[in-house]
Amino acid sequence: MLQGKKGAARFGLLLLTLLTGCSSKTDVKSLVTPWVPPAPVVKPLLQPMRGVWLATVSHLDWPPASTLNLTDPQQRIARQQQALRERLDKYVSLGINTVFFQVKPDGSALYRSAILPWSSVLTGTTGQDPGWDPLQFMLVEAHKRGLKVHAWLNPYRVSMNSSAGTARALQNTLAHPPASVYALHRDWVRVASDRFVLDPGLPQVRQWINGVVAELVKNYAIDGVQFDDYFYYETASSRLDDSASWREYGDGFADKASWRRNNTLLLVREVAATIKSLKPEVVFGISPAGVWRNQDQDERGSDTRGGAAYDQAFADTRQWVKEGVLDYIAPQLYWPFERKIVRYPTLAKWWADVVGSGHTKLYIGVALYKVGQPTGTEPQWGEQNGVAELKRQIELNESLPGVAGTILFRDAFLDAPQTQQAVSWLRDRWRNQP
Repeated sequence: MLQGKKGAARFGLLLLTLLTGCSSKTDVKSLVTPWVPPAPVVKPLLQPMRGVWLATVSHLDWPPASTLNLTDPQQRIARQQQALRERLDKYVSLGINTVFFQVKPDGSALYRSAILPWSSVLTGTTGQDPGWDPLQFMLVEAHKRGLKVHAWLNPYRVSMNSSAGTARALQNTLAHPPASVYALHRDWVRVASDRFVLDPGLPQVRQWINGVVAELVKNYAIDGVQFDDYFYYETASSRLDDSASWREYGDGFADKASWRRNNTLLLVREVAATIKSLKPEVVFGISPAGVWRNQDQDERGSDTRGGAAYDQAFADTRQWVKEGVLDYIAPQLYWPFERKIVRYPTLAKWWADVVGSGHTKLYIGVALYKVGQPTGTEPQWGEQNGVAELKRQIELNESLPGVAGTILFRDAFLDAPQTQQAVSWLRDRWRNQP
C-alpha cells in the first residue's frame, strides 16, 4: 500500500496520468500500485448483511424508463428521485440494510465524473448532464435511513451492444467532455459477446479502471465498492480477440488462460490497494459466478458440474479469498437445494470452508428472480409459491458458520407478483431479527 508523502505523491501521479490519458508502456509499468496482503484483524460482531442489488443497466430496476418521455427536466428529476426514495423505503420495510447501487453499468456513470460521461439511462443520451447527481442523492437518502451503499461497477464493459448507432453515440461524447473511453482510446476497445469491452490484457486499461475507482472513492462517502462477474465475458459466437495483447504481454505464461487469470488478479490487487490507500474503511468486494471449479477439474473444487469462473471468466476467485485481497466475496448461488449438478447447500458449504476464518467475508447472492417461477429442471422454485425454497436458502445462510449475510438479486423482484408470498416471509424474518 502507499505510505506517507512519497506514497501520496506516487498515487497522485498515477491518477493524474489516468486523467490525462497517458498510455505508454513504460509509464504504465512504473505506476502500478503494489498490493500487500492485509494483516489479520479482529472485527466486532456486526449485523448480518441483508442486501439487494439495484440494477440500472437497461433500466432494469431504476430509473423508470418512462421518465425519459418527460420533456420537462425538473419533472424527470423529481420522478427519478421519488422512485429512488420509494425503493429505499421498501428496503427499510423489509429489513434490508445494504443496497448495491449500479453506478457504472458500462463505460458511463450515474455520478459526476471527470473520467466517465453521464449514463444514457438518466436522460436518453450518453454524456448529457441529467441536472442532478444520483449517487450523491442515494447516499444522503440511504444513510439517513440507516442503509449502507456499495457502489457497484462493471469494470470492463463499454456498451451493451456494438451497433453502428452505439459507436456514433460514444464518439459524439467528444463534443461534451468527459468523453467515452471508446472515443479517447479506441485501441483499448474490443468486441466480446457482441458488446464493446475493454481489453483486460492491457496494463493501461487496468490503470484507467484504477483511476475510475480512485475518483469514486475520493469524491463520495460510499461504504463499499463492488465489481460484478464480467471480467473476460465472451460467448462462443463472439470471442474477445486479445491476440495482440497476448503477444505483447504474455511472456512467461504457459498459456493464454493462465495469462488471462493473472490479468484479472492484477486488476483485483491493484484496485484493492487503491481503495485502501485512500479510505481504508471502504470495503472492496466482488460478486463472481457461484462455481470456482468442479471436482472433476480440480480436487479442491466443489462437488458440482456447473460453469466454472476459473475456466470461463478467467477469474481465480478462490485465490482472491486465500490471499485476503478482498474484504468480501458474494458468489452468485442461483440454484435450488435439489438441482443435482449444482446444489445450493453444496456450494454454500464449499464457500464457507474456503473463507474459513480469514480476512474475506462471505455474502451469498440468491436468485430472487427465480422465486415463484418453476422450470422443468428447477421445479423447487414453485414449491409453496416459492416460499419453501427461499426459506431453505435463507435459513442455511443464517445458520452456517462462515456465511456473513445474503444479497438478493434483484430489486425489481421485490415487487413481482410471483414473489409476494416469499417476500412477505422474508419481511417477517428479517424485521423480527436483530
